[in-house]
Amino acid sequence: MVRIRGRSRAVSVPDSTGRRPWSVLSVRSVAGQVFVLQVVIVLLLVVAAGAELVLQARHDTDSEARNRSLAVAQTYANSPGIVAALRSPNPTAILQPSAEAARKATGVDFIVVTNTDGIRYTHPKPDRIGKKFVGNIGPALAGQPVVENVNGTIGPLVQAIVPVDAPDGTVVGLVSAGIRTAEISSTANRQLPLLLASGAGALALATAGTALVMRRLRRQTHGLGPAEMTRMYEHHDAVLHAVREGVLILDGGGRLVLVNDEARRLLDLPEAAEGRPLDGLGLDRPLTVLLTSGRTVTDEVVRAGDRLLAVNIRSTEVKGGPPGIVVTLRDSTELQALSGRVETVGRRLKLLYDASGAIGTTLDVARTAQELADAAVPAFADFVTVDLAEAVLRGEEPPADRFGRPPQMRRAGHSGVRPDSPFIPVGESVPLVPDTPRARAMDSGSALIADDLAAAFEAWQAYQPERANGVRDYGVHSLLTVPLQARGVVLGMASFWRSERPEGFDEDDRSLAEELVARAGVSIDNARRYTREHAMAVTLQHSLLPGGLPEQSALDIAYRYLPAQAGVGGDWFDVIPLPGARVALVVGDVVGHGLHAAATMGRLRTAVHTFTALDLPPDELLGHLDDLVNRLDQDGSLDGDAPITGATCLYAIYDPVALRCTMARAGHLLPALVHPDGSVEFPELPAGAPLGTVGMPFEAVDIDLPEGSRLVLYTDGLVEDRRRDIDEGLEALRTTLAAHPNGTPEQTCDTVLARMLPASPTDDIALLVARTRALPADRVAVWDVPADPSAVSVIRGEVSRRLEQWGLDDLVFTTELVLSELVTNAIRYGGGPIGVRLLLDRTLICEVSDAGSTSPHLRYAASTDEGGRGLFLVAQFAERWGTRYTPTGKVIWAEQTLP
Repeated sequence: MVRIRGRSRAVSVPDSTGRRPWSVLSVRSVAGQVFVLQVVIVLLLVVAAGAELVLQARHDTDSEARNRSLAVAQTYANSPGIVAALRSPNPTAILQPSAEAARKATGVDFIVVTNTDGIRYTHPKPDRIGKKFVGNIGPALAGQPVVENVNGTIGPLVQAIVPVDAPDGTVVGLVSAGIRTAEISSTANRQLPLLLASGAGALALATAGTALVMRRLRRQTHGLGPAEMTRMYEHHDAVLHAVREGVLILDGGGRLVLVNDEARRLLDLPEAAEGRPLDGLGLDRPLTVLLTSGRTVTDEVVRAGDRLLAVNIRSTEVKGGPPGIVVTLRDSTELQALSGRVETVGRRLKLLYDASGAIGTTLDVARTAQELADAAVPAFADFVTVDLAEAVLRGEEPPADRFGRPPQMRRAGHSGVRPDSPFIPVGESVPLVPDTPRARAMDSGSALIADDLAAAFEAWQAYQPERANGVRDYGVHSLLTVPLQARGVVLGMASFWRSERPEGFDEDDRSLAEELVARAGVSIDNARRYTREHAMAVTLQHSLLPGGLPEQSALDIAYRYLPAQAGVGGDWFDVIPLPGARVALVVGDVVGHGLHAAATMGRLRTAVHTFTALDLPPDELLGHLDDLVNRLDQDGSLDGDAPITGATCLYAIYDPVALRCTMARAGHLLPALVHPDGSVEFPELPAGAPLGTVGMPFEAVDIDLPEGSRLVLYTDGLVEDRRRDIDEGLEALRTTLAAHPNGTPEQTCDTVLARMLPASPTDDIALLVARTRALPADRVAVWDVPADPSAVSVIRGEVSRRLEQWGLDDLVFTTELVLSELVTNAIRYGGGPIGVRLLLDRTLICEVSDAGSTSPHLRYAASTDEGGRGLFLVAQFAERWGTRYTPTGKVIWAEQTLP
């Protein structure tokens, strides 16, 4: 295109081809008009969206600020410890750090705590603390929250003021949270440039689209004139007669309008065929009927003489054309012979595709073998049997016999077109009979086809005549047997049998069977290795759990431990007798599955036993356990081991003399407590963080448990699964326990599992039920001892009389000796008050308490030393002895075996 520009106008002239170019974006053209319409629509949409964004942002600014500030203020006002902090001597020291942390976590601009006079205790700017709060505090002092718009010290904002209520209902302070409206509206301001950029992009796309459409129209028309059209027709006519596909055009009256050379050859038409009616061309009747049917046809095969023609028929009236039809013909005589083979190959490919998705859906060896059998029936064989080595079914590798004997086989899968199969059923041992196709295939390690089974039947009859005759009577005539291998190791045999269909197996069938069995072999080997690892993990897990309950008199205990159906978890429990007739109960859970979780559980359980030997309170024991987990994680990180994260633990100590239970937990679920009257509660215990997470201290709680109370400890697998959340599970546990208030611990375990056990547990379940007992009062003796050495003889006399009452005359001398040493040490080194307590349980327990905090140590005195042999004598005469600390001092105890 050439454009000549003058002073005032530009003139378009034809280019060298003689065609006048089109102005792409001229308003007179359709493309230009469409472009203008697109621009108007885009502009209107951008304006409407911008207005909507601004209006909605203004509305959302105030609503978002009000909702967020009120929620933050109410949450902080109801947080634990705020009432005590407001009543403390220095509320600012306690509340300022937590208020700032809450402000940063929630995204508000300030959280201010004031007293009832409006004097600030907290503020983001410390210099504002102690000054008067700006806002209407009247409704909040009356107990009602208020939200207001004010111009505060940090600018225009929305603030909420809520009261802080004491347990008696009085207002002890106020909490205000606020947010600047500018923080909220900034979101809308950030979206406005994006909207404008989108509008600009839409305009650019509209311009480019219009230009592309015009270029495509100009490229398709080419501005052709009569000469070009004539030349194009000649080319089309030449192509029409040169193609290797017959073409016929019939008008609306059924006359032949056009026929190409290939159609003349296929239909044997005469030279003057054009213009004649269809029924006068001498065509075969099936083809004539099809051409006059008036319907659209796609690749319909019709016989024409000795040819098979693929016929396509389309109407010429589409898009306003003249009435008539266009017929295309293809000679498919040679292709028809290949269609059956192609169809067979397609069925085999579909079989392999379907089998790939159906085999190996689980990590179960027997299930995978059955999936292989099911995948091949009836598409490939009438009967399929899969036999695996017995070691493979156990998760082991089949042993290599140095004498060449095959491994012992067992039927793992069977499928057939008829239910009354004569083959050996699943689960029974399958002999590998010598001189049979299956034995030869096992020896060679490759697939084998046997179309003549007469010799094989004779060999089978020598071992199992009834089954051999049954297989023959079924008409089984062909066998394709394939060794099932993985990593070069033979895992078993897959045998394909045909009886219903007359044809036997061929080489293509052998290739298909080998591919099918090879895929199944990989899945079976994966399942075998999983079975082995799972068995190892289960064995490790069971070896790390308690083998039974220890002997003790404080609690009547029953437990249940149910592993998950898949994988091995890290749940554990323990019952540990403590000095003084006390018993420790432990329940823990390591998040995750597998060997790592089981090994971690064992390490934690061993650590709990170690710390229990120190007779530590529950909170201190969890603190030591948390510190140990942190050290293990630090050491393990150097070797690439996974950290012990997500481990929880609940530790409780029950004293049958005081009828009191001391508990502490590290992120574990609350225990359930069933009172003797049948009421159920979940006692409030400070949650604590899971072990190894933050290193925060733990808190213990003392709970009085009357005799006959039941304490239920459990892991989350009991109350939580995929179909219910943990709150529903806890409520179900409460209902179950309340419905059976008088059951024994064993009955309680059975009832809880019967009502709450999921159909397919995905996590381990540990359940521990303990019913409290009280040590009878006549088996407890307590004396206060003056801090005077002369009191030792008096105590010896009292103890001797009490032992005679208990019928323990044989222990009088030993007990007097032990108590004399312990009481003398308490008087000399401990300081008052000093107490002596005798407990008659499974052993005789002697306890001496004092106010000292120094633990005695056993040492060997020299022959020249005058003292230092007291504890040595105690250790020799007592079965066990030790020290435990109390809030007021310590207790030295010694146990003696009853005669």
